[in-house]
Amino acid sequence: MVVKQKTLAKSFKIEGKGLHTGVLTTMTFFPAPVHHGFKFKRVDLEGQPVIDADVDLVIDTSRGTLLEKDGARIGTIEHALAALVGMDLDNILIEVNNEEAPIIDGSSKYFVEGIEKAGVVEQDAEREFFEITEKIEMLDEKSGSHLVALPDNDYSLNVMISFPSAVLNNQYATLESIHDFRKEIAECRTFVFVREIEFLLNHNLIKGGDLNNAIVIIDREISQDELDRLADLTNHPRVEVKPQGILNNLELHFDNECARHKLLDVIGDLALLGKRIKGRIIASKPGHGPNTMFARELKKQWRKTLIGAPVIDPNAKPLMDVTRIQEFLPHRYPFLLLDKVVEIKEDEIIGVKNVTINEPFFEGHFPEEPVMPGVLLIEAMAQCGGLLVLSQKTEKYSTYFIRIDNVKFRQKVVPGDTLVFKLNLTTPIRRGIANMKGMVYVGEKMVAEGEFMAQIVPKGD
Repeated sequence: MVVKQKTLAKSFKIEGKGLHTGVLTTMTFFPAPVHHGFKFKRVDLEGQPVIDADVDLVIDTSRGTLLEKDGARIGTIEHALAALVGMDLDNILIEVNNEEAPIIDGSSKYFVEGIEKAGVVEQDAEREFFEITEKIEMLDEKSGSHLVALPDNDYSLNVMISFPSAVLNNQYATLESIHDFRKEIAECRTFVFVREIEFLLNHNLIKGGDLNNAIVIIDREISQDELDRLADLTNHPRVEVKPQGILNNLELHFDNECARHKLLDVIGDLALLGKRIKGRIIASKPGHGPNTMFARELKKQWRKTLIGAPVIDPNAKPLMDVTRIQEFLPHRYPFLLLDKVVEIKEDEIIGVKNVTINEPFFEGHFPEEPVMPGVLLIEAMAQCGGLLVLSQKTEKYSTYFIRIDNVKFRQKVVPGDTLVFKLNLTTPIRRGIANMKGMVYVGEKMVAEGEFMAQIVPKGD
């Protein structure tokens, strides 16, 4: 099933203090065009620099996730990004007038409510997924964090946290589908041990923090006088300790709210991959550092899929057989160089040709050492790319290739090889011009590649 990209129906605004900097920040979330992704614009800085939500821009994860590009920074972004992913969005521009996102209550709740009020609209472009097809694993020996990605039909997560604490030892949380984020995860707040608060204050952190920003866990004996002093330090009314070891200023939404919040953080940090995930993430003892390290590993694996050979199921029924292909392409024997098409997306096509000794060109190229001519590999790529364009047209059109660049032949093609073609549009089609990148594989090896420009014209013109 084709899943379309989504954006906001209209803008909305969130205001509040940054947890660590204490700065008052306004974040305004705007609709954005297809293939835009999530981006932050620092409207308070000269030139209004834009910072992509990209794991390659992460510079610090000690107390939240901090991005920097060309000197412009935006921090504590994970709760906002988790809300965007959890509410099924793809393209959003976030204008911010300071260096840290508002902490509000320490969850994604208010971001989700803003999205609900603004509304979500479908866009005229297919969503791109990074589909986990095999196990991807990372162990961070320093923190003991262990993250694994496994194949799944949805985006689902399992998270386990463990602390040397009698109050918060082991907790486990599961999200079977990202579509349940709103009711299962969004309102789960961050947490902090009381022993950490004074340390953070003394190190000039949590300037914008108060006891309403987080679940405060008490796992050691503490006097009421000490609690009163802590409340005064954070400008909060006096508090007491509940029997379960948390302050009495709030009620837990779930018994395992802390583990659910860590799951929220994983979603927010993995959003920095830049692609929607289709797979199951299993995280043990996650944190912003390990989460972003894993996001980098996923991005590395995703990049490999862009240049790697497509996986073809020989038992699957083709999307187009040769009879169907001839309804779109004018080519016929001996110049039709495509046997079937196994996949077509909005900007990508995957086709197949089986090379046999009966190909007419082998008679002269070469009688004693049959090798498929490179020029015919180019022609086959062009036919496959033309089919990508023509299959999306309701009227009769033709494609004429007007430019070919950066062609490389990496390995000879011989009888018995099965060629797999992968053609991608590199830019949207404008004014009847299509630009494509083509690759040909035999097995896992790329044998040829090139860049193509084609003109699309109505038949008869």
